[in-house]
Amino acid sequence: MGGNRRMMKLGAFLLVPGYHVASWRHPGARADGGLDFGHYRDLVRTAERAKFDMFFVADGVGIRTPYNDAEELSRWGRFLQFDPVALLSALAVSTERIGLAATASTTYNEPFHLARKFASIDHLSAGRAAWNVVTSVTDAEARNFNRDAQPDHGDRYHRAREFMEVVTGLWDSWEDDAFVYDKDGGRFFHPEKLHVLGHRGEHFAVRGPLNVARPPQGYPVLIQAGASVDGQDFAARWAEVVFTASQTLDEGRAFYRAIREQVADHGRDPDQVKVMPGVLPVVGRTRAEAEDKYAALQELVDPVVGYGLLTQLLGDVDISGSDVDGPLPELPPTQGSTSRQQLVYDKARREGLSIKQLYQSVSGGRGHRVVIGTPQEIADALEEWFTGGAADGFNVMPPVLPDGLTDFAELVVPELQRRGLFRTEYEGPTLRDNLGLDRPAHGAAARLSAAARLSPR
Repeated sequence: MGGNRRMMKLGAFLLVPGYHVASWRHPGARADGGLDFGHYRDLVRTAERAKFDMFFVADGVGIRTPYNDAEELSRWGRFLQFDPVALLSALAVSTERIGLAATASTTYNEPFHLARKFASIDHLSAGRAAWNVVTSVTDAEARNFNRDAQPDHGDRYHRAREFMEVVTGLWDSWEDDAFVYDKDGGRFFHPEKLHVLGHRGEHFAVRGPLNVARPPQGYPVLIQAGASVDGQDFAARWAEVVFTASQTLDEGRAFYRAIREQVADHGRDPDQVKVMPGVLPVVGRTRAEAEDKYAALQELVDPVVGYGLLTQLLGDVDISGSDVDGPLPELPPTQGSTSRQQLVYDKARREGLSIKQLYQSVSGGRGHRVVIGTPQEIADALEEWFTGGAADGFNVMPPVLPDGLTDFAELVVPELQRRGLFRTEYEGPTLRDNLGLDRPAHGAAARLSAAARLSPR
């Protein structure tokens, strides 16, 4: 597939045992798959055979459910998983071309730690690493890190902005050709190509340098999923891939247009940022088969779990005093995910859903768009958004694994390829090559070069 035709980007969001909240109860799911490396390896290889751009694993540094009671928690059944960076290290040597993306929090880590980990993954994978930058949104995580509650929303983003300055500065500790390994001359690296960060700010004091060479991609690909005012501004400054949740084409277009405008306002090229809304596809060889698959999953939703999921999506706002057969009440502000709270609230109002109907509705996509149908119908839905100014690609969230991914890879991807919307071969060896993203210049070296050009001779 030649020429410069714009191609759809696809991420495989492999939340084991599946993205649907009841997936672990499905007969075809591996309920214990979150602790089986071989299961992850097989899933990622399936995505790689289908030429997905990347595999993505979400994460939280705590059991992120609304339950403290062990009985209620036992019904959730889907919170065990490996540390994502450790998982990517193993997958790096089990795959060849697919990108490897992991979530890590700027709230409960130190910049040096994450700079080193993601630089290492980029080297181990020969340039396929990506970091999904999050600020963490639950008190459950805060209580594992010496706090009773999470920091305020604005404070989390303030720390995150300084965190990114430090991390990218550490990735620029060494110029690309710094290391010469000159045995005869006795010189390991060129001294002038070392740049000591020496950062001292409000949140961090980090001298550097990083004890890992500059990553093969310059920086691992940076992903961000915040859709709040702070989240969008942060994404516009830093992100190269933006994961988002939109329910309608008009919502998708509005977000796509807004984020590109904000990217330009930060002096960046909007074409260097890929917007990838989440989508949960339920694929059947007939429409009736797809609808039956989704209905079977919906039947497995435990009311306790559905109600708890809704509470979580609303930012842990207490709605327990409300009639489940009545409408969602007006909601107070949350220190959790403000964008997801608004999205779910808007869905309830737009569709006239009761609280019970709402938690049943969000049990599949959790605020993301659910698309049910034949391979052709799924492809139609994705093509409409891709060509209609709402997306550069999609973060695909299979409802149940492995079958949901296999169905998409074997049925939908060939249809997208037949339409000339998706690659048949990878464009290059690195994730940046395949996403069409430029390799960032070395910040310190570029500044020195510019200064030398401007200085009088």
